[in-house]
Amino acid sequence: MANAEIVICGAGVAGVSTAYHLAVRHGLKNILLVDPYPPLSVTSSAGTEAYRNWWPGPGDTMVRFMNRSIDLLEELALASGNIFRLNRRGYAFLTANPDQISVWKESSARISALGAGPVREHPGPAAYVPFQAEGFDPALNGVDIVIDPDIILKQYPFITGKVIALLHIRRCGWLNVQRLGGWLLEQAESCGVQYKLDRLIGVDTSGGRVRSIRLESGETILTDRLVIAAGPFLKQAGSYLGLDLPVVNELHGKITLRDSGSVISTQAPFMFWSDPVSLPWTAEERLRWESDTETRWLLKEFPGGVQFRQRGHDLLALWTYDVKTREPVWPPLFDPHYAETVLRGLSAMVPGMEVYFNQKVQVDGGYYCKTRENRPLIGPLPIEGAYIIGALSGYGVMASQAAAELVAAYLTGSRLPEYAPMFGLERYQDPSYQLLLENWDAQSGQL
Repeated sequence: MANAEIVICGAGVAGVSTAYHLAVRHGLKNILLVDPYPPLSVTSSAGTEAYRNWWPGPGDTMVRFMNRSIDLLEELALASGNIFRLNRRGYAFLTANPDQISVWKESSARISALGAGPVREHPGPAAYVPFQAEGFDPALNGVDIVIDPDIILKQYPFITGKVIALLHIRRCGWLNVQRLGGWLLEQAESCGVQYKLDRLIGVDTSGGRVRSIRLESGETILTDRLVIAAGPFLKQAGSYLGLDLPVVNELHGKITLRDSGSVISTQAPFMFWSDPVSLPWTAEERLRWESDTETRWLLKEFPGGVQFRQRGHDLLALWTYDVKTREPVWPPLFDPHYAETVLRGLSAMVPGMEVYFNQKVQVDGGYYCKTRENRPLIGPLPIEGAYIIGALSGYGVMASQAAAELVAAYLTGSRLPEYAPMFGLERYQDPSYQLLLENWDAQSGQL
């Protein structure tokens, strides 16, 4: 039988990042990555590849965690010559509702106090600085609240003239996750990490500790340390250890379309429309949807949050209006009306999007594997030698480096950051944490 010092089950961005931190930063040898799919596929290949340090409480745990992860992403960008094109264009939230301004001011003050950076209002003492299209300026931090439609429309002329305010969060942007993961894997493999295309189907935990793993190919790998980084299949992987991990999956889609009409006439941040939207159907379409109980939902008022970002000449757009939990299947299946719903929703923010109505666009996406409070599971499991890095929800790319650094610290006995206990499975046994959970929104921090 083959043997490995450490086996990592899952070669998404979390698993590959863990391999990198263990092999490159800690110098560990004989590490094996196992996944039935190619590296950086499944959910890691289907997200928006974005990042942010703007997170609500309770406490400053998520802000500190994400600030650390972004620090590490910036280190990797410098080390690699920014091969994965990390930028800091920011997240821009827009509204036509005057009441939203006070909501933004209150939430910005709270999150700023958690360590996400200062709040600036415009017009004000300093001019609004839009953004840097490529690369990242470390000085861009905190948030700008712009309450002047002329400033907004001058910078973003494609936005609806109904806009009255902009909330521009600065330590945010996106990257190319395939290039990031490819570079991390290359560095890890140069330090001896091996990858095996196979499926975990069992773990020998006799005596209360990891002893070996069984693969679908029939191979057995002797190991005494196993890291579960299985993404949406986390619960299944945990069952091989006799554990019922407290996670669920939500399916989230996105659409990709070529902006052939140059509707987005300038480079832009990641843009969000904060107001509720009723979709602009024709009278004929409304009659059609109304006549069928399966499509009447298309006539309802949808929550705010429709969003897009640029990727070259393409636009990536999504809308988190369906948060039902479900069992993961791959490839996933999406509602046939999802694409048109997103396109029509976007037109509330960008009226020019109507030129793309009823056009066929690409739909893909992945699963948000989540705990009930939407915070990750990172650290040792009750079986000796077993560890977890998962429940990274829709923030796997942005959290990947701090999460991998943390699980690697557990494996190597290194110093743990202060936020480490807040992500361990044992937190659910803490009475004070149980009190927090009573009033914790399952969508906390989700955009």
